[in-house]
Amino acid sequence: MKYRRFGKTDLNISEIGFGTWAIGGPAMAGEIPIGWGDVDDRTSIKALKKALDLGINFYDTADFYGLGHSEELLGKLWSNRKDVIIATKVGHRLDADNNIFLDYSYDYIMKACEDSLNRLRRESIDFYQLHTSRVPDLEGGACIRAMNQLQKQGKIRYWGISLNTYHPEPEADFMLNNGIGYGFQLVFNIINQKAISIIKNASKHGMGIIARMPLQFGLLTGKFDRNAKFPKTDHRNFRLNPQVLERSLKDLEPIWPIAEKYNIGLDAFALSFILSHHEISTVIPGIKTPEQAMANVKNICTLNQEDLSFLHTLYDVRFSDLLEFMKLHG
Repeated sequence: MKYRRFGKTDLNISEIGFGTWAIGGPAMAGEIPIGWGDVDDRTSIKALKKALDLGINFYDTADFYGLGHSEELLGKLWSNRKDVIIATKVGHRLDADNNIFLDYSYDYIMKACEDSLNRLRRESIDFYQLHTSRVPDLEGGACIRAMNQLQKQGKIRYWGISLNTYHPEPEADFMLNNGIGYGFQLVFNIINQKAISIIKNASKHGMGIIARMPLQFGLLTGKFDRNAKFPKTDHRNFRLNPQVLERSLKDLEPIWPIAEKYNIGLDAFALSFILSHHEISTVIPGIKTPEQAMANVKNICTLNQEDLSFLHTLYDVRFSDLLEFMKLHG
């Protein structure tokens, strides 16, 4: 395992992290699935232990994943263990009608942080993130005051923001222009390269960068066909519908021959593309089993500049349109 410094912080984190959304288990917001289907906690714990054995020291979670369950698993297993770096998020909750409600008020963030610390069984959170807050939330200032206060109290070490999937620019610009925060979590993969300019600019400002959704819901593994089905408790049930699957599989055809050149699996190729950008601090594939943990650390390599340039060009001429299609139809 290789390690990279997280921006201007003193956190030295594994370049492959562990995304814990999936191990949160099935959860619903009204009729909307907000998890990845059924999981077995015993298997999840084995996956977490295997990941640490493999050198993965960075674990990204959120209080919304499994409505706190993924945090509870991490707390049950590791508590205040110093060699495990925990990042979690705040701002998503359910309202009285069981619908998703975004709350970036000062009082809520202060309380939610206490709740996360209790579930994680920790005295401090290494990296605390606003879970896709928007510019009006940031301009209001309450969420920034809360994060700064939590840092002063020692309840969080560093803080930042998890940026919006399709429109990450406004919030990134606000943070960078105002010189606040220590890092971004953003979507970056072969299909979704919208954040490439943010990545380069943020790195110059000393921001740590977490790349999420490296496999684009599994599309970049090559394991799906247009007839793939997902249970109703899996959010891919509506995101990867037949329309999206058919269009995606067709548009992805040019990348498979490049992956073959490196003689590595498609998962490793997708992760290698991301980590070939030196500005990235870590990439967080979702991991559910020990086998997935092992698969995600194998055969990572640096892609040559010619292939990187080709994949960037594919985004301009093909994948940017695919991304808009996904946004409209997924």
